[in-house]
Parts: sequence; structure tokens; C-alpha cells
Amino acid sequence: MSKKIINDLQKNNIKLRRNLKQRHITMIAIGGSIGTGLFVASGAILTQAGPYGTLFSYSIVGLMVYFLMTSLGELAAYMPVSGSFATYGSKYVDEGFGFALSWNYWYNWAVTIAVDLVSAQLIMSFWFPKSPCWVWSIIFLTIIFLINFLSVKYFGEIEYWFSLIKITTIIIFIIVGFTIILNIIINQEFNKLQINNVQFTNGFFSIINVLMIVSFSFQGTELIGITAGESENPSKNIPNAIKKVFWRILLFYILTILIISLIIPYNDLNLLNNNIKNISISPFTLVFKNSGLLYAASIINIIILIAILSAGNSGMYASSRILYALSIDKKAHKIFSNLSKNGIPLNSLLATTFIASICFLSSMFNNKTIYIWLLNTSGMTGFIAWLGIAISHYRFRKGYIFHGKNINDLPYHSKFFPIGPIFAFILCFIIIFSQSYQIFLENKINWLKLITNYISIFIFLIIWIGYKIIKKSYFVKYKNMNFINSQTKNH
Repeated sequence: MSKKIINDLQKNNIKLRRNLKQRHITMIAIGGSIGTGLFVASGAILTQAGPYGTLFSYSIVGLMVYFLMTSLGELAAYMPVSGSFATYGSKYVDEGFGFALSWNYWYNWAVTIAVDLVSAQLIMSFWFPKSPCWVWSIIFLTIIFLINFLSVKYFGEIEYWFSLIKITTIIIFIIVGFTIILNIIINQEFNKLQINNVQFTNGFFSIINVLMIVSFSFQGTELIGITAGESENPSKNIPNAIKKVFWRILLFYILTILIISLIIPYNDLNLLNNNIKNISISPFTLVFKNSGLLYAASIINIIILIAILSAGNSGMYASSRILYALSIDKKAHKIFSNLSKNGIPLNSLLATTFIASICFLSSMFNNKTIYIWLLNTSGMTGFIAWLGIAISHYRFRKGYIFHGKNINDLPYHSKFFPIGPIFAFILCFIIIFSQSYQIFLENKINWLKLITNYISIFIFLIIWIGYKIIKKSYFVKYKNMNFINSQTKNH
């Protein structure tokens, strides 16, 4: 990527207006990814992997995500652009690699929005079991679009309050959960991390089967890299947000899953899983419902709806900015770089909304199956994005040192290099290729099933290779890396 293109990206990020304040960035970092993955999909994970398997899965993926965020923080603080890690992939790996990462991430969030819309249908069925599912999806999609249509300032403010509500809910859930466990509220037996001495449902390989879905629960953490392009002071705000990621992972994910595992039996028929025809309600709702607090269950469902809106809202923001950055970089049609009077990439927003609507409309035919399929597809594309972050950071740091730069001059530098990006890369790689491992154990490989399960990887490779052939891009050598004097403190 040339110096001119990089300067153009940073110049156009100023056009996007740096209206995201530190409190916006911090709250998005803390609560931005808390959504359907934790509130809804955790039930399916508990059923498939058992209590110990669920705790282990969330812990190992949480550690990997923390390493990834320290890597992204170093990159984003040094070079804050809305193209984020896709831009870093072009600059420090290969232009075709960055190009493929961009389209992969745009598709990832478009599908994730569809997942959130389907989740909204599941939650609304708690109150309106006979209502048409698609009506709720259209209503929530319209709300998400309007929030992003207003301005980035309003987006940041709304997302701030959305995240605050989610965080407050989880804190209350943890407190109530522990009081239930300690027998303070009620006096009844509850699940003690095992039923009939079962810790790992279906054995250790059940963990492999759910890691992709677990990753979906953490997707969105990397949004702080996207918001760097519109942050008031990225060199200060991004590092501050990164430092809070670890505690969020520890408190909001691990403690929450621990409480769910303690209170709800893994074989509870209300949990969402592939073997149950009637999709029911969130584990959060079940905890309050089982404790006898029926009104609290309805309140939790309302809060889950807010979480769904928040996750879809963040997804719409991220995908529209990625498409905008592609257009600025002349890797998508120039029509997507048009900004509204409020500084919003309107055409990029409209295109993302259209794709998301197509995805969720398919759920009208088979609600449960489509939800699980979208969940896994989004998880796969998310892992590809995380691989891109790990690779880009590793090469960035190596190139930075190769050119005689001092890492202490960086606005923020990861203390876990090179262990962090290497660990994240290996685990991402293992999880991606261990999914549907049963296909490779069969006497005759089912190629249709193989392509279907790994379609995201095939699409990514086709885009990357196609770009290299057409544009004749090359793998960037360390000596050819251009480290512009772009310390971001004044941006």
C-alpha cells in the first residue's frame, strides 16, 4: 500500500468526523461484543459441551481474544483508520490479503446482523409465540438503520447507553446468581457443575464442536479497531480501552458462564440446541424464571432485546465503515465513498442493510436451522478476521524493528509479543480446521458438505488469489515496509 493511499485514508477518516469520545470508545470496548452470543447462544453451548466444557471453551477463547486485542491496539493506536486491520493486512502482508480481509469482514458483519435479527425473533416469541417472525426482524432492522443514519455522534451516544445497560444487567445477574447459589434467595437444589458425573457432554471433542460458536460470543471486541478512525484521540483512547478488555472477559464472560453452569442443568429442555424442535428462551431468562422471579424474566428479555439491538447496531457501523474504506482505497465502487451531510457513508450503509435483510428473510423457512447456520458462518468469517489481526501485527512489529524503530515510541505496544499473536494464530488455525472434522474421518469425503462447512475460507482464498492475479500484488518484504511518521497523538 502506497504512502499516498495511506494519507488519503487518514484524510478521509477526518471527513468521517472524529466524534467518538473516550467514554464512547471505552464503553464500546467493554460492552460492544456482549450480545446474542452470550445471552442466547450460551444455552446451545452448555447443552453440547457440558458445564466444564463450556467453561473451558470460554476461557481459552477469551485468552486468545485478549492477546488479539493487544495486537490490534498496537496497530490501531499507531495508524487509526476506519479500514482497520484490513488496511494493516494490505500494508504489512499483501494488498490482496488486505483486500480479502476487508470483504470477509464486511460479509461477516452483514451476516451477524442477520443473526441478531433472528435472535430478536426468538426473544419476541417469549411474549408473542403466534406472531409472524419476519415482522420483528423488519422492525429491528429499521431501528438499527435509523441509529446509524443519524450521525456517528448519535451512534456513539446510543451505543454507550446500550452497553451500559448490558453491563449493568450482567453485574446484577452475577450478584443474583451468586445469591441463588448461596441459597440466600431460595431454598432448592440446583445443578452443581455436573449431573450424574457428566462434566464434558459427548466427551472432549464436544469442546471442539462448540469453539466456533463460542467465538461468536466474543466477536465485536475488535470493533475498537474500526472506531479508531473516528476517535477523538486514538493514541490515548484505544490503549485505555484495550486495558479494560481483560477484566471484561474475566467478569462478564467467565463469571456469567460459571453461574449459568451452576444453576441450569446442561440437559434442560428449554435450552436452544439442534435436538429440540421448539426453540425456547435465553439462559439468562431461565435463571430468573427458575428462581421464581417471573417478572424479572420478562425484564431480562427486554434487556436481551436491547443487547441484540446493540450488537446489530455495532455490526451495521463496522460493516459500513469497512465498505467505505474499500471504496476510498479504490477497491470497491466509488459510490460507496459518498458521505451524507452528517458525515455518514450512506450508500455503504444501504448496501449492508440490503444484504442483512436478504440473510434474515431466509429464516422464514426454517427458523432454528438458519439461526445455527448463520451463527457458524459468522464464527468462521470472524476467525479469518482474527487471523488477519495476528498476522498483520506480527509482521508490523518485525518490520518496525527491522527499520530500527524503538517500540517505546509507539503510542501503545503489546507486552505479549511475540507469544500473543503466535498463540492466537495457532489456536484460530486449529479451531477453523477442526470444525466438522468428522468429514475427514469418513471413508468417502462428502465434498458438498465440506464446501458448505468451509465456504467462508474458500471465498476468502478466491478473493485473495483473484486479486493477486488481476492486480499482480506481491508479498510485502520487511525492507519494503513504509513506516510513515504518523504518530497519532494529534489526530
